[in-house]
Amino acid sequence: MPELYDENAAIDASVLIPTYNEEKAIAGVIDDVRKAMDASEYSYEILVVDDCSKDETVKIAREKGVRIIQRKMNGGSGASRKTGIRAARGEYIAMLDGDGTYTAADIPKMLDLLPDWDQVNGARTSEEGALKALRVPAKWMIRQLAVYLSGVPIPDLNTGLKVFKRSIMTKFLWVIPEGFSCVTTMTLAFLCNGYSVTWIPSEYHKRIGKSKFHPIKDTSRYIATVVRMVMYFNPLRVFLPVSFFILLLGVLRSWFSYRSIGGLQEGDIILILGAVLIGVMGLLADLIVAQGRSRNG
Repeated sequence: MPELYDENAAIDASVLIPTYNEEKAIAGVIDDVRKAMDASEYSYEILVVDDCSKDETVKIAREKGVRIIQRKMNGGSGASRKTGIRAARGEYIAMLDGDGTYTAADIPKMLDLLPDWDQVNGARTSEEGALKALRVPAKWMIRQLAVYLSGVPIPDLNTGLKVFKRSIMTKFLWVIPEGFSCVTTMTLAFLCNGYSVTWIPSEYHKRIGKSKFHPIKDTSRYIATVVRMVMYFNPLRVFLPVSFFILLLGVLRSWFSYRSIGGLQEGDIILILGAVLIGVMGLLADLIVAQGRSRNG
């Protein structure tokens, strides 16, 4: 079906493309999306949200005849995505980067899995980003942490190729950060709240243009995002292991103290009490999360 532009017309999907200085890639990305969607049965719009680009990105996108939202202030990848989600007209939102790395032809396949699934992700079959030697082990480590904390197998945690139900994602916009870790948060928000998430394999391409990835800053943010998300939605996954570990240290230290000096030391008692307090904090945090879910239905 052709792309629809009538603001009052109902459409199936909004294809969201956040951009920042993507003049070399944006035309090709739009063409690929349009080709894929025109060959599908879905009515759609292409929505480009530009985060104050300093190049010709907006001009090129406008010449392509797509819907454009220009942010007034540069806020980051997450800020652009949140702006687009709020403005999208389709109940289903497909999302991919504007740098040519993702395969737009996979979007209709992913849409076919809705509404049976709440979110569908494109699991990248290779790593083509800058600083590959650093990114691959860092992403593996963060993904394993997310798997443990969420309790769900995750083949690709921070993929930017996503399709999801807009009505669900809008519930979690408050927790989505402004930067690159936004896509990680979108995945974990669904997983930690019992919504169904699946992945399909998707070919990943070398980006067109200069990478905006900052290895130390962005990796630390990814790790903080994983822990923060689980603290928001499943705090016992964090508090109980810490409490148990400190309690084990306290018990072992107490045993050695008793064997060596015949009694307990202050440090032994502090460790045991600290473990108990952390466990209680976890239970209270879990209670608060449960109450919040009951209020929100």
